[in-house]
Amino acid sequence: MNKGLLVLLIVVFIIIAAGGWFVGGLNRAVVLDENVNQAWAQVENQLQRRNDLIPNLVSTVKGYAQQEKEIFTEVTKLRSDWQRAKTREKKMEAAAGMDNVLSRLLLVAENYPQLKSNQNFLTLQSQLEGTENRIAVERRRYNETVAVFNAYRRTVFGSLFTTIRGINRPAEYFAAEETARAVPRVEF
Repeated sequence: MNKGLLVLLIVVFIIIAAGGWFVGGLNRAVVLDENVNQAWAQVENQLQRRNDLIPNLVSTVKGYAQQEKEIFTEVTKLRSDWQRAKTREKKMEAAAGMDNVLSRLLLVAENYPQLKSNQNFLTLQSQLEGTENRIAVERRRYNETVAVFNAYRRTVFGSLFTTIRGINRPAEYFAAEETARAVPRVEF
């Protein structure tokens, strides 16, 4: 009887350990998925901050650069596109377009010496540069979180756990547009 009880305890221990491992794997899949969602929320937070700053920057520049109306129209359109976007992919597209138009907007500012010395513009430009840095940091953090999740879902047991939880789709990286890879041409 003593030997039978020992075998029973060992079997119960193995079942409990296997159950704990299984539940732990399922929970890890959810935690990693939530980490991706949280990291994306931080990217959106910084993109929203940029979208909130842009109208002020545009208004300041607009007073000095009426002939650059095309850029202002594009900024407004891209800002609206970002706010209407429902998927991460669409938000990433709108954010990438905004990156391009902001660099053009700052080039417009370079052509107007009075604008460069305007305190409102300098403050907004500084805030926008800080926001761009924050966006870059959050994009990096997001991509790191995506890498951890995608690596986990590609492992043997990670694939099993993410499939059971219904989250086995790969998370999408926030990648630079092809135009960002081109070396900028600087002219003096």
